Amino acid sequence: MMNVLDFFKNLPKKMCTQCGFEMVEQADCYGNVCDECNHPAR
Repeated sequence: MMNVLDFFKNLPKKMCTQCGFEMVEQADCYGNVCDECNHPAR
C-alpha cells in the first residue's frame, strides 16, 4: 500500500481547463479555471 504522503506528493499539477496554464493550488480551491480565464472582464 502506498504511503499517504507519497500519494499526495505524486499527484499531477492542476491545470486550467480553458487555457492549460498550471494553476497555483490553494487548500480550499475546487475550481478548474485559472484567474485569468475566470476574470469578469473577459
